[in-house]
Amino acid sequence: MQALSLFKSLDPDAPLAQRHLWLIDAMRWVRGDESDVQASVSRVREFLDNVQAQPELQLRWRRWWQRFVETVDITPLLADHGFAPRTAFLSEFGNRLRKKVLPNTPETTDLAELFGLLLPKRFDVRWLKALDSATLLRLRNLLIGTGDEPGADTADFWQVALMDAMISCVSQVSATGFASEIRVRMSPEAQQQKPFHQLPSDLESLRRAVRVHGAQSPEALEAATRLRNQLDACRHAAYSVYSHLEEHGVSVGIVFRLRQLRERVVRVKELLDCLQSDQPERATVALLADLAQVGLDNRSIRALVAASSQLTAAKVAERNAESGEHYITRNAAEYKDMLGKAAGGGAMVGLTTWVKFSLYSLGLSAFWGGFAAGINYATSFVLIMLLHLTLATKQPAVTAPAMVAKLKDIKELGAVKRFVDEVANLFRSQVAAIVGNIGLVIPVVLLISAVLKFSTGNAMVDAERARHTLNDISLLGPTLLFAAFTGVLLFVSSIVAGWAENWFVFHKLHSAMEHNPRFTGLLGRERAERWANYMRANISGLAANISLGFMLGLTPAFLQFFGVGLDVRHVTLSAGQVAAAAFALGLGVLLEPSFWWAVAGILAIGPINLGVSFYLAFRLALQAQNISEVNRLLIRTAIKRRIRVAPLSFLIPPRQKPATGEEAAPSRG
Repeated sequence: MQALSLFKSLDPDAPLAQRHLWLIDAMRWVRGDESDVQASVSRVREFLDNVQAQPELQLRWRRWWQRFVETVDITPLLADHGFAPRTAFLSEFGNRLRKKVLPNTPETTDLAELFGLLLPKRFDVRWLKALDSATLLRLRNLLIGTGDEPGADTADFWQVALMDAMISCVSQVSATGFASEIRVRMSPEAQQQKPFHQLPSDLESLRRAVRVHGAQSPEALEAATRLRNQLDACRHAAYSVYSHLEEHGVSVGIVFRLRQLRERVVRVKELLDCLQSDQPERATVALLADLAQVGLDNRSIRALVAASSQLTAAKVAERNAESGEHYITRNAAEYKDMLGKAAGGGAMVGLTTWVKFSLYSLGLSAFWGGFAAGINYATSFVLIMLLHLTLATKQPAVTAPAMVAKLKDIKELGAVKRFVDEVANLFRSQVAAIVGNIGLVIPVVLLISAVLKFSTGNAMVDAERARHTLNDISLLGPTLLFAAFTGVLLFVSSIVAGWAENWFVFHKLHSAMEHNPRFTGLLGRERAERWANYMRANISGLAANISLGFMLGLTPAFLQFFGVGLDVRHVTLSAGQVAAAAFALGLGVLLEPSFWWAVAGILAIGPINLGVSFYLAFRLALQAQNISEVNRLLIRTAIKRRIRVAPLSFLIPPRQKPATGEEAAPSRG
């Protein structure tokens, strides 16, 4: 749009929607092609020059501005723009989703709704901040006039709007501070100081001082200082809630409300700056630029989830790290112990393979077949956990956070070397777990097949199902993709485990199980205490194994309903299936290429299962621990150096050094 047509279309008597569309067009003209900030600033000056040079245009402009001020409500923009309507995570999630799907209309009296249409680009923030003081002062004079000029009666609307917005923000801050879920989690010191009680009266003192003495009077400045100090006290009291969350479990909803409170405190301070600034035009344009930036930032659903769930992710990583320490072997004795536990896990998966093939004979539909498979897997995984055995693919998602937890002190001397040692320990542990799993699942499946063949005359699977199994697991098919998808499910199960434990702790279910009268009346106090302690120690493992079992069984069925042909490939289960298929087809299968392609598929499934799961968990843990990119590069370099210098350290456990005489001798004293 050219400047001439823009000026001609300025009509203060136009309908509401047309007036707002003119303003949207004006902002688009100022924005230009979004290539040069100074060009946009020059167009603002061009507009002011034309208005000042034409008295008739100046009169129309003032009348237009007066109509605009009279018809739109600016308070929602100043007070609520960028905040959730009901200070709740799900509410804001739905609000952002709605804004992405449904367009806004310019026919509105809510300036907060119109604002997104006026300044929809990040470039708008840049040219707003680039406006110089002289240009802003000219714009202010053209808007409100001086003395008895038309438009001068709108000069006080900005001050009234600022005060109304502060009242709205402070009421929201107070409401959040008085919310029971926030108040009971504050530190005892914060509860004793009661900072939120004093906040409304401090705001009322400011409002009274501004009304009686003026916004920049000594009385108003003193009242504003008291309000700022009280806001800081409220903010520090709210911060004390984080300590409670870190110790007693995290809630995404509470974290979201705390973040909203912090941002509202910042907003009140920005409004105070506009109210009492020596250069109100500069403070105003800075506020508008910040509002535009907030509006753009708050469109992102991903940013909302990331900001609100960061503490939860850190807590999940921390809880997984505690579990992951048990899966890392550091010497030959622990290495042998891992082999034994993994062998036991492989034996259990051999039985699971038998049940899996038995379910085919039931002829169940896709959903019920997946559900039955999920029960089979979940039962097997839970039994492996209860018997203190090991399933190789369960390790990476919990060992990765355990390793990252050791990077908290990366700046200390030798920290990187210790971390590389831990990488080698982990790799050896994974190799031992896979070898143990596969090393026993194959003979157990062959033994079960032989017993079935001897007793019933039929192997675990028939020839047709056997060949179908070999083709499914063959490296020539989509096995690698399915293995990577299974790695994602393994990672998701660890997230479910961490979330379930956090949920258990957050809702104090341990205490409820131990002390609730109904529970103790049913079980007795001692048994209730044992159950409570057992669930506290095992809730994470139960959630991980049950969720993984049902995801492995049901996810392919659900995806098949939507026409997505993804399947799962778990290395230990796949090895058992290939062993069953080979027994059914006889020794002649060893001469068939399909068998060896299936074997190659198994050799590829294991590393991909482990690699994808570990990578996702490692990335989450790095983000939760805020490990910088520089330190990440340092770690990668150190690992590559270890691979060149001592590659066998990733496969063979170190020998334990014999104790010296001084170490072996008992101390005297």
